[in-house]
Amino acid sequence: MTGASLGLRSLSYGSLQQQLQNGSLLPTQSPPVTVRKPAKMSLSGSREKERILVRVCKFAGRRKVGMLLLLIASVAVLSSNSVLWKDEDGSASPDSGMGFTDQVLSFVNPGRLTLDNVRQPFILEKDTEVDTTRRSVHESGNLDFSKDFTDPIQNFVNSDRLSINNDKAPDLPAKEPKPDNNTSSMQKSVTTNNVTGLSAPMLPSTPHPCESFSFPPPLADKKRTGPRPCPVCYVPVEQAVLLMPPSPSPSPLLKSLSYVSEANLIANESNGGSVFGGHPSFQERIESFNIKESMTVHCGFAKGMKPGQGTGFDIDEADLLEMEECHDIVVASVIFGNYDIMQQPKNVSDYAKRHACFYMFVDEETETYIKNSSGSVNSKRVGLWRVVVVRNLPYVDARRNGKVPKLLLHRLFPNVRFSLWIDGKLELAVDPYQVLERFLWRKNYTFAISRHYKRFDVFEEAEANKAAGKYDNASIDFQIEFYKKEGLTHYSSTKLPITSDVPEGCVIIKEHIPITNLFTCLWFNEVDRFTSRDQISFSTVRDKLMSRVNWTINMFMDCERRNFVVQAYHRDLLEQRKVLTASIFPPPSEATNEPPRKTVPDTRAPPSRKLPIKIPTRRGRDKRSGSRRHHPRSAMGKESN
Repeated sequence: MTGASLGLRSLSYGSLQQQLQNGSLLPTQSPPVTVRKPAKMSLSGSREKERILVRVCKFAGRRKVGMLLLLIASVAVLSSNSVLWKDEDGSASPDSGMGFTDQVLSFVNPGRLTLDNVRQPFILEKDTEVDTTRRSVHESGNLDFSKDFTDPIQNFVNSDRLSINNDKAPDLPAKEPKPDNNTSSMQKSVTTNNVTGLSAPMLPSTPHPCESFSFPPPLADKKRTGPRPCPVCYVPVEQAVLLMPPSPSPSPLLKSLSYVSEANLIANESNGGSVFGGHPSFQERIESFNIKESMTVHCGFAKGMKPGQGTGFDIDEADLLEMEECHDIVVASVIFGNYDIMQQPKNVSDYAKRHACFYMFVDEETETYIKNSSGSVNSKRVGLWRVVVVRNLPYVDARRNGKVPKLLLHRLFPNVRFSLWIDGKLELAVDPYQVLERFLWRKNYTFAISRHYKRFDVFEEAEANKAAGKYDNASIDFQIEFYKKEGLTHYSSTKLPITSDVPEGCVIIKEHIPITNLFTCLWFNEVDRFTSRDQISFSTVRDKLMSRVNWTINMFMDCERRNFVVQAYHRDLLEQRKVLTASIFPPPSEATNEPPRKTVPDTRAPPSRKLPIKIPTRRGRDKRSGSRRHHPRSAMGKESN
């Protein structure tokens, strides 16, 4: 074997190693060896190689030298083939080993999977579950969203449906980690489902579709300077349903919550409050803020054994049984005193119409109006709303009665996991699953409420309520002074990340777990003891709970709230506007069916009209002697002159 042939081999495998280092992929079969001209070598290099060969041949025979060169060549070939096999294994298609359907794959990872972001292929047999910290993506068979999005998702929801009776949380850590607002809900991890026992794969972290969303600059409109809605990024309904947590969120410290109830409750007005609230003493109020693993607190419906039966705020047994059958999500509202016009939700998906509950609580006065206006004997169902008539209202004030379902929905719907409360004057304009995903599930919150569009300080809110005559001034002043003695201060930047002390309480988004149920119970107790203006007592209850447990509230912007609810006027204002419009623009006269009468032409000449005579203006001296024109003598003297 000549030195030229040795040089050919070294150059050939050297180029192959260089290609492998550059990361380029080669086919499984090695390409045919092409004969290339030997590189030009210097004279000194060729002589040195010849001397080396002479020395080797001197100490060993030609056969041994040939065997040695053949061994070196075979080792080089085997090493190159092993590198090629390794690269081919790494370049296999990642989709080949995945058990996801195309719909779920595109939902979990909207971007195309590449060699850089797939770490390990995996194979699952039937059911797939990808769990996050509190997220899941399930698949049973093939999810076909084109078939009206019914059967597969219904099986998925029913399989993971949980009831939360008696407000008992699962055995979870005592402290709930603070929600990481910078972490997307799409981050996946390898977990094992306790139900199916299947191990889910590790998928690369994928940004949420709305992560890069930013608010556009506000429109410059000098004519409209008040509050207005702003854009909000929602995921499609099918994705929102899949992002619904399969199990309750952890409740920090508090695991079991029960409520005070007495069959023969005696009124004790010295403690304040009402019989419906149980008249908790001030000492009981202080103890209710000391959070423990198991607690018993006042939470309305104190007189009686079951909410809605002999407790005040009484509901028919058939309605109560139907309310207990409601699971997962409830959308609720109230109209008392025929104060508002019922607004029908719009843009609601077929899936939400079948699986979410829509309940409207009314009193007997409002029920009578509904029957008379609709002309229907059955007033149990009006559009999407399931109407529930409430009797024996606990308060004289209709607004205070409205706080019962607003803050105590977890007592009326014991098996519901999530609730969306809207005031009676509001019209829901977005699917409830999309609203819950945006304001709760996306950032791992359990309670969400919008902040006031203008006011952030409780003291300013109290003065605004007094100026508007929302409640008597003495009661508002007493409540503010009581909170000041407990440490209430003006809002400032030192309270950050808390963004406001005043909510816009017409919308409440809540997950029903012990800590959130305790919050709304204690909030209702403040409304029962002091004024019915719940914006004044909100921050006091919130700050007391947040100082004791690692829990927070999502106070989103008011313009975002105005994106998914449309605010209408109360009935009295609408009637006033109607009367005012009729007085300004009277209706046209009614047309009669009588034939027109024959009229005789009038031959009389039209009356003569005197043209208006322009009165000359006076200038100079005549302007000062305005009173002389009333004296005829002075006028005659001037004319004779």
